[in-house]
Amino acid sequence: MFKNQRGFTLIEMLIVLMIISVLIILIVPNLADKSQEVNEKGCDALVTVVQAQSDAYFIEKNSHPTIQDLVSNNYINDDQQTCPDGTALTIATNGIVSRNNETE
Repeated sequence: MFKNQRGFTLIEMLIVLMIISVLIILIVPNLADKSQEVNEKGCDALVTVVQAQSDAYFIEKNSHPTIQDLVSNNYINDDQQTCPDGTALTIATNGIVSRNNETE
């Protein structure tokens, strides 16, 4: 009556679970590293955008802006003052945009 029923043995199931566990152990730490890399690249892109808007402000007004000048004159949005990781952007007196923790 049960001769034609096929299924996985306990050993086969344990081997499959072991392979899945090893793959998870290898993949999960790499995902955490990629998240930080994505935040870094996103912040670099935001610095580039704000630098372009700072340059446009300088061309139109003939003076280097502050971040607040860019926001109040609608060159950037209010949420473009900080990177995705929470690091604030600053503009030096020479008009160079950088992250708050960088030194030029």
